[in-house]
Amino acid sequence: MDYDDIKELYYITHIDNIPSIITDGILSHKRASKHQHISVALEEVQARRARKRIPGGRPLHEYVNLYFDVRNPMLFLLRPGHAGLCILRIDREVIELPGVVLADRNASSDYVRFSKYPDGLGLIDKDVLFAQYWTHPEDPISEMEHKSIKCAEVLVPDMIDASSILGAYASCAEGYDSFQKKNNTISVKINGYLFFL
Repeated sequence: MDYDDIKELYYITHIDNIPSIITDGILSHKRASKHQHISVALEEVQARRARKRIPGGRPLHEYVNLYFDVRNPMLFLLRPGHAGLCILRIDREVIELPGVVLADRNASSDYVRFSKYPDGLGLIDKDVLFAQYWTHPEDPISEMEHKSIKCAEVLVPDMIDASSILGAYASCAEGYDSFQKKNNTISVKINGYLFFL
C-alpha cells in the first residue's frame, strides 16, 4: 500500500461524544479516561490493549487509533447499536504527524508489526485490507488473519485536533438527526453500507 491508496482515515465514536471532540479533539484512551464520555470499545479488546506497548514507544492506550478501512470486524460487532454511532472522517495528513505509528493489523494482535510512516505502509497488503469480505469458511486460520488485517491502524500520540475532521457518516436517519443536534460544525452524511445495513 502507498499514500495514494489512502483517501481518508476513520474514527468510530458515540454520537454523544461529538461536542467534546469539537472542543478538545479526539483523545487517546488514556486522556479520554479523564473526561466524561461514552466508550464504544469492547472490554476484552481494551484489556489486551492495556497490556500492549509499542516497541521503542509508548503504551498503546496513549495513542488515538484510526482505521484505514472502517468497514471492518470492529464496526461489524458494534452494528446492533449503529444508530448511536458515527464514523469521523479524518484527514489522511495526520499520518505524517510526529510520533505516528502504523500497525499492519489490529494493534492488540500477537502478530502485529509496528512501523513508522512511510515504511509501515509497505507492510500492508491493500487488496487484503480493502477487501469487501474477510470471511474464509474453508480456512479459519486465514479468516482470523484477514479479520485482524482489516483492522490495521494509524496510531496518533495523545490527540488529534478537531481541525483534522473532514466530516462524518451516520448509519441512518435517526443517527443523522442525533448527530445534527450535537454539532453545527461537522458535516454528516448517511452511509448505511459502512455500518453493514
